[in-house]
This record gives sequence, C-alpha cells and structure tokens, in this order.
Amino acid sequence: MNKYVDVLLPLAMKGTLTYCVPSHLQSLLKVGARVVVPLGKRKIYTGIAVRLHSTAPQEDIQIKDILDIEDVQPIVYLHQLKFWKWISDYYLCTAGEVMKAALPSGLKLESETTITRNDDFDGDTLDEKEWEIWQALKDKSLRIADLQKSVKGNILRIVSGMAEKEVVLVDEILTRNFKPKTIPYVRLTEAYFDEQRLNRFFSTLKRSQKQESTLLAYLDMSECAAALTLHNRSLLKDVSKKQLLSHPNASDTALKGLKDKGVLEIYDVETERLKTQVQVEGIGQRALDEEQQRAYNEILNAWDNRDVCLLHGVTSSGKTEIYIHLIEQALASGKQVLYLLPEIALTTQITTRLGRIFGDKMGVYHSKFPDTERVEVWRRQISDHPFPIILGVRSSLFLPFDNLGLIIVDEEHETSYKQQDPAPRYNARDAAIVLAMKHGAKVLLGTATPSLESYHNARSGKYGLVELTKRHGDVLMPEIIIEDVKELRRKKLMKTPFAPRLMDEVRSAIANKQQVILFQNRRGYSPVLECRTCGWTPRCQACDVSLTYHQSIGKLICHYCGASYDIPMACPNCNDTELRDMGYGTEKIEAAVKACFPEARTARMDLDTTRGRTAYERIINDFQHGKTDILIGTQMVTKGLDFDRVSVVGILNADQSLNVPDFRAHERTFQMMSQVAGRAGRRGKRGLVILQTRQPDEPVITQVKENNYQALFENQMEEREFFHYPPIYHIINIYLKHRDEHVVAEAAKQLASMLQPYFSGDILGPDRPAVARVQRLYIRKIMVKVAPNLNTRSVRRTLLAARDNLLVYDYYKTVNVYFDADPL
Repeated sequence: MNKYVDVLLPLAMKGTLTYCVPSHLQSLLKVGARVVVPLGKRKIYTGIAVRLHSTAPQEDIQIKDILDIEDVQPIVYLHQLKFWKWISDYYLCTAGEVMKAALPSGLKLESETTITRNDDFDGDTLDEKEWEIWQALKDKSLRIADLQKSVKGNILRIVSGMAEKEVVLVDEILTRNFKPKTIPYVRLTEAYFDEQRLNRFFSTLKRSQKQESTLLAYLDMSECAAALTLHNRSLLKDVSKKQLLSHPNASDTALKGLKDKGVLEIYDVETERLKTQVQVEGIGQRALDEEQQRAYNEILNAWDNRDVCLLHGVTSSGKTEIYIHLIEQALASGKQVLYLLPEIALTTQITTRLGRIFGDKMGVYHSKFPDTERVEVWRRQISDHPFPIILGVRSSLFLPFDNLGLIIVDEEHETSYKQQDPAPRYNARDAAIVLAMKHGAKVLLGTATPSLESYHNARSGKYGLVELTKRHGDVLMPEIIIEDVKELRRKKLMKTPFAPRLMDEVRSAIANKQQVILFQNRRGYSPVLECRTCGWTPRCQACDVSLTYHQSIGKLICHYCGASYDIPMACPNCNDTELRDMGYGTEKIEAAVKACFPEARTARMDLDTTRGRTAYERIINDFQHGKTDILIGTQMVTKGLDFDRVSVVGILNADQSLNVPDFRAHERTFQMMSQVAGRAGRRGKRGLVILQTRQPDEPVITQVKENNYQALFENQMEEREFFHYPPIYHIINIYLKHRDEHVVAEAAKQLASMLQPYFSGDILGPDRPAVARVQRLYIRKIMVKVAPNLNTRSVRRTLLAARDNLLVYDYYKTVNVYFDADPL
C-alpha cells in the first residue's frame, strides 16, 4: 500500500503539499521530522512532515516521492505544529511563513541553483554578454549569486535563455548551513589493545624517543594499564588531542607517526558551542521582603482560578526576585520555564543575575547568537537533557518544550514583543498565553506600566491582578521636575539641548561620583538637513521620508530601507552651499555632552552602537562598573535596566512621542517616560528626573510626574470606548503595496468596497500611511475595527476571501496584500 505524507514548506503558500513515501523510507518517517522534497522542475527544499496517511490524491494529480529523511527523531513536537497553526490563523498568514520564522536557518535546508557550462556547445555563436558568462564559468560551476558578482547587469534572463539552448546546464545543490562542532580525540587502536603486542611495539621504538614518550603519555592519561589488565576496552579514559599535546613529553609529529603506524587513531566527538552559565556557590534566591512575599502569595492564589496573572509593580519594587522564587517553584515540580524579555539589551543583565543562581540549567536564545548556536539550543531542547529554563526574546516562543509549566513575560507592555516584518506579525505576549494554554502552564505578565489591554483584562477578571506599590527597601520614587523648554527658549536661557537645571544636576552628579542617563529617542546626528535659503531637505529616492544625518560616518541614511547617500555640497534648488541640521539625535546629544561636560566619560546606546554581538554587553557592563559617567540612549535605556549609581535622568524631548498621529500616543509616552524615570535612584537614595517639554500642561505629563497610572487608564479607556479602539475593539490593518501608485490606490478602493457591507462604519480608509512609499513600493492602508460581538474566525475568513477575490483580477495580481492583526 502506498503511504503519503503532507509536508509543510517554509514558503508563503497555502496549506501543505502531499508526497509519496518510498517503501524503503516508510518505517523511518515520523511526524515532526524533516524530509527532503522536490518542488517544481528543479528546486529542492526541506519541509516538516505534518501528517502520514494512506489517502491517495485525485487520479489526475501526479505525486512526487520524497527524496530523503533528514531526522531519525522529530525536531518539532505535535503541539508545536498546533501552535504554528494557531499563529497562522490568528495573524492571517500561512503556516509556511510561521515555520520559516520558527526554525533557525541551519534547520531549513534549501537548494541553490548552480550553473555549469556545457563544453559540448560551440561558444562561437554567443553574443557579447553570453560570452562573458561563458568565460566566467570556465573550469568551474557557480551559484547564481556568485555568477552575478562576476558579470555586471541583470543576468537571470540571459542565463535562462542560455539554459534553453543548452549552452549551460542548470542544477540544484542542497546546502547544509549547520555543521556540528567536533573535537578530535585520541585512542588506542583495536589491533594494539593487547599487552604483548604493545610491548613488542615499544621494543621497535629505540630510535624514536618522541614517539615512545608520546605513546607513554597517552597510556598514562587514558589509564590504559587497568583496561589491559581487565581486558575491558571501555575502561579507557577519553583523551582529547589537545589534552595529549599539552603533555610536555608529547608532540604533534610523533602523534602523526603513531597514527601512520596504526597504533593510535584520531576520531571526532561532537560537542556543543553553547557557553553554559556558571552557578556561583552561596548565591541563591534572596529572601522576599514583606511586600514581595504578599505579592508572591497573591500570584499563587490567582493561579488557582486563572492561568494568567498581571504583576503591576512600580520600578525597583523587586519583581525579578519574585520571578526567581516562582522559577524555583516550577523547577522543583519538574517543569520547564520560559522567561521572555523584549530586548537583547536586557538579557545581558538578567543572564548574569539568573546564571549565578541557576547555572547550567539555563539556556539563552536570541538573534545576536550565531545561527549555529541557535540550532544547538534547538537540538538540546529535543534531547534527553533539555534546558529547564530558557531566557530569550520573542523568537524563544518557537523552541521545543515538552514539559512547560511557567512563562514569565517581563516588561509585558513593550512594543518589541510585536513582530512587524516579515510575517508572521505576531505579538509574543499574546502568543505566549496561547502557548501556555496548550501546555497547561501558567503565565505571569510583569511590568511597572501595563499595556491598556492587559490591565483591562485584569480589571475585568480575565487575568489575576497583583500590585506592588512600593520600591524595595522603601526607596522613594524619583522626584520629577518639569522644565518648560518653550519658555526657556523664549527667555533665551537655553543655549544647549539641556535646560539650566539639568546642566546643574548633571555637574553635581558627576562631582559626587554618581551617574546620569540622558534619553533622546532618535538616533543619528540630526533628523533633517535643511537648506537655509529655500528650505529644501534631502529625501530618500526609494522611500517617502527625509534622510537622517549621521555625522560619525559622514552620510545621510534612510532609516526605512537603510540606503546611504553622500551629503550634498549645495542645494539642488537654489545652489546655496549652507545646509543646516535641524533637531537632535543621539549623536548630536553626545557631541553636546562632550562640549558641556568635557570631564565626563560618555557612552551612547542606540541601534548604531549596538550592532555587534557583544556591543550591548560592553556598554552596559562599562556603565554598571562605573567606567561611564553619562549614558545617552534611545528607548533601549528604558527597558528595565538596573543600575546602582544613577542619580539623575534627563528626558530631553518628552513631546516627540506625544505628537505622533496614533491613538496610543499618550499610553506610549507615559510608559516610555515612566520607565526611563525609573532608572533613577534605585539603591537607597531618591533619584531626580528632569523632564523637558514644550507642553507642560498636557495631562499625560502630569500623570508621569505623579506616577498616576490609574488616571491615564481611566482617561484613555473613556476615549478608546467612544472611538472603538482597543482594548474594547480589535484592530486588523490591511496593507497593500505596489510599484505603481495608481494600481495600489485602485486595489485599495476595490478591497475596501468589498469589505464595507460586512463592517459598515468600522472601516477606515483606504488612506496613505504616514510613510506612503518604502523601497519604491507605494502603500495604502485599510483599518478594520472588529466589534467584540463579532466572531473572530468568521471575520478572518471574510478578510481572506476578500483578498483572494481581489487578486483574481489580472490588474491586481501583482499587488502585495497582507494583514497586521492587533497592530502596535
């Protein structure tokens, strides 16, 4: 009987593809294992086997065989496949896109197209470009990407034509990106595991003293005497080549000679690249204080009735210590723990803290690790000895867990938990709750500034709610002073980016060996260059945005597509040579700090300074150990970092996030400013925050000053309910992109008209978004507000059907349409 397998491929295609399983592979294949399959005429992919069955497809459909099986045991659990399915359904993407995001690259094998010239063909008939390609292929095969480097211009069409005429041969080679790390070991060969024969061999080494001493060193290190006496080869101790050659009497040349004579053999042992944490003796969990113990008990009580609990604790209230106690409890009951953080920057501090307590029980997983290490973490999690604790960012959700008992989502309000591009555009906080439900695990959401969605769920009884209103050790919340920048500039009292009061406090802090954080949520030197005469500003040629000036590299950079441009020598409109920089980025603030406080040691933490794998760690460690006096940063410095000596925090432009045309602007502003303010005065002394604004009378500024989250919540919920926004309504944004502005505009109108009968007044658009062109693609946006009484599955079916109906028309086939559910 024929056996078939449904295979999920890491592609944006609907559903799965069915393949036939050859008889010699049928007993080996398991659901969750990778299989090598052909796709189309030439391509080869590895996919995941998601279903084995005997149902023959329709007679008119030709079924191909799978080519091979990559795994003896599954690398993906069945409950993971169900989780992937939920993500694809809820976030309106394909399961293949989820698979592509979930698996490290080293586990996704894909064939590469290689081109070889056909030497039986006479090259004299080729035109100039074909001849250039023919010459590039002399004596070797090349991948398309490598051939493109050798031959200028677009070569795909030319190569395709040459392949049709059989001038070149096209082949597909399956490449494996992951190679296990191996260590060479040395052992006695089977032939010489005999005492008499070994003695006879030693008698031949009278003139080879180096070989003799090397062999004696090995026999001593492997404790060979006992193994020979008992005739038990398994008693030989493992000796690595490195260990042997570190012996003073051993040499590499002598070892090679012994190997050539068949006495010793060298074999490879697979080992992990992972650097496990080292537990520090005597450092365990600290005793909880009275408030923390109360919160801990309330969390456990809340979990008796609900699976999710929100811990709303002010900054420096000791939430992490509560997390540690909950982790200990989960481990004691034999469960695994997933500890999610929004940013890699945070993992540096938390890794050190938790590593000292839990040691090698903890694995770390994030995108700054090389892909080989991420593959090894994945393989470790499906082994017989998985990490009991995983600490990582949002992608950690996709790791295999077979006994998950607790998920901690730290700083649950953070927008970094939301994947923007590419699909799946999931929110790790919400997906974590679904993942926990599938495992029967508990979830703790922790933050000092909850998202309105989470706090609404807690207030309505859907989640448990536990609050910590005091800082650990009764340290006072920081004093927040509002500086009216508009008034200071009018009085000409502010000649730098810093208010006079901030200047004084920074000098005082430095003089007292304290530290300062300056928050400016915009990187680069200046957001805009402007012609002083006519007002012209340089803009990206591919995107609808102005270019940011980066003084450190002397370039103008587009922060949407990454393109860089030379700084113009003169304005193309009026030929004026004077271009002025407008506004402040972190680079410009850093320059101003060095000018105003030349004695201070400064550092900058933004996307530009943290590109390297260890950059976060270096900047944070230097600041933590007092090697830096002033840290200038973007929102990276707001994310729960814990420093002992920060006495002053300066928020340089509180209005920047307030003026964004977004219904979440006030919520985000409160969260960002409250979080950065919370970095001040965290050890025994009250901190000071200077908040610079042009709108001191804005309610949210007062709410930040008074740390009044309740007032923000009540005010925002009233507005959200009136205007049909989250958390009362759900939002699904529909984006359409195309190179032709007219085509995308017409497609958006057509799609909106299809949806109008189903959603009536709860459709906004189509509109141009704030940035209406990125990477030469024009964009239109439709916002769909989903009322709480609507069935979410039927809503998603309606949206997908409307998109499919639109793309049936030839005129719209090349329009890219995608959805963003619960956008942030």
